[in-house]
Amino acid sequence: MKKLLLGARSAIVIVLCSFSSIASLKAAEAGKQQEAVFEKVVKVQIKYLIYLPDDYAKQDSWPLMIFLHGAGERGDHLDRVKVHGPPKLIAAGRKFPFLVVSPQCPKDKWWDPRELRELLDDLVEKYKIDRNRIYLTGLSMGGFGAWAWAAEQPRRFAAIVPICGGGDPEKTRRFGQLPVWVFHGGKDPVVRIEQSEKMVEALKKNGGNVKFTVYPDAGHDSWTEAYDDPKLYEWLLEQKRSDEAAKP
Repeated sequence: MKKLLLGARSAIVIVLCSFSSIASLKAAEAGKQQEAVFEKVVKVQIKYLIYLPDDYAKQDSWPLMIFLHGAGERGDHLDRVKVHGPPKLIAAGRKFPFLVVSPQCPKDKWWDPRELRELLDDLVEKYKIDRNRIYLTGLSMGGFGAWAWAAEQPRRFAAIVPICGGGDPEKTRRFGQLPVWVFHGGKDPVVRIEQSEKMVEALKKNGGNVKFTVYPDAGHDSWTEAYDDPKLYEWLLEQKRSDEAAKP
């Protein structure tokens, strides 16, 4: 089994909704309530890297980790995604006991949880994924994306790991019991550590299940040390959602 499948040219095309221009069944008349139809087709293309464990065929289901990259890796060349994080480790020969999916955000765009949701639905249909053990992580822009997606689908993930990101503290109420491990560099000049601190404090205020690791001397790159730490993956694999909570 190849370590990387659906490589540099892989993509998924998703129809988000079936809605083309406004079309009424017949010409509208003043003073009457009449039937009408609105249709529009929206197509989204998401390129991604996918890694399957060497013994993928030997088990009925596997955990899945989704990795969201930072702003510098946006575009339409998947090799960019291998610059940091798990895709970089996999390219260097690292083995993981779970599937790893690393989508690429188009140039000049930000992570859209609605589009990512469609990607995840498709992955669950195509691969042997344990719906109770889906993990989400991301760095910088991807850290913001992880916070946002967790707020959009709080029941979908077993755990999230946002690194040097941030979000809306009010939305942490939606996933107060979701296991969260946050990482940030104490000297980050790009995304100030306060961004993570306010999310962590909001979770704690709501009784959240949160861990917070600060690398005191690290700048923006707090992800290299975080993703190099085997304890992160051990912790992830300990997290599991109930069958009921894992429903989309």
